[in-house]
Amino acid sequence: MKLALLFPGQGSQTVGMGKDLYEKYPEAKEIIDLAGDELKKIIFEGPEETLKMTKYTQPAIFTVSMAAFEVLKSNIDMSKYEFTAAGHSLGEYSALCSAGFFSFKDGLSMVKARGEFIQKASDSNPGAMAAIMGMEKASVEDICKKASAETLSQGVCEAVNFNSPGQIVIAGTVAAVNKAVELATAAGAMKCVILNVSGPFHSSLMSSAADMMAEEFKKYEFSAPKFGVYTNCDAALTKDSAIVKEKLVKQIKSAVKWDESVQNMISSGASQFIEVGPGKVLSGLLRRIDKSKKALNVEDSASLEKTIEAIRTAE
Repeated sequence: MKLALLFPGQGSQTVGMGKDLYEKYPEAKEIIDLAGDELKKIIFEGPEETLKMTKYTQPAIFTVSMAAFEVLKSNIDMSKYEFTAAGHSLGEYSALCSAGFFSFKDGLSMVKARGEFIQKASDSNPGAMAAIMGMEKASVEDICKKASAETLSQGVCEAVNFNSPGQIVIAGTVAAVNKAVELATAAGAMKCVILNVSGPFHSSLMSSAADMMAEEFKKYEFSAPKFGVYTNCDAALTKDSAIVKEKLVKQIKSAVKWDESVQNMISSGASQFIEVGPGKVLSGLLRRIDKSKKALNVEDSASLEKTIEAIRTAE
């Protein structure tokens, strides 16, 4: 049986996430303790406004996701299954860590740096993001071009998250994103929602963060993985540790090809999907991408037990 692991990104965080796993499983406690007392306190106690800050959100989700993965790993016979993985944006680091490209300690250090660099880039280049529902990819991309042209000096608007058919996220300068929402609404979009985020993530406005991350990666050595990971920037299965850094740099300033990644996982024969970490955002996207697929999840002891039972039953 081929198990496909899905790791969530920013937006899936909640105060108290991972606490149940921390209290019941030594594997989870070890990981979360390694993250340090300050981050652990923010994860478990908040306040929510602090947890929502990019520099805390990213290492917090990475930590809880890896704690959940360690618990899952210790409760199933990994040798029985073929694995593959993908992570949405920040979640790509969790996916790569689960595959063995790098250690939790190095991953946490990289994610902390990434969060700080993205925050700096967002402060230097303030922007916005919006979700466009019910429009085709080509139509959204055309609207982004028109919005960019019409707002002239403030004209940066790009499609940055291809989450599922009919759900595309755009990002750019505030004026251009607002114009794109206006154009999309006039063109018959089912719904347009301005997102509550601190910057224009995955757009070209994040280029300075990508440059800083390229320098940061020089500190780390990546290893040969146990299984492949579908990478955000190209939706391709990646097993070569030599090219992962380059893909992670590109990921910061280019679109997340999530729907294509999931479709490629399905085409490769993935028979069971498991969302590992807080929330069920990716489980919802999976159903929109392919209604015949449903994801299990691991975010607390109850969901872990259901997942283990379902995997064993399907053997």
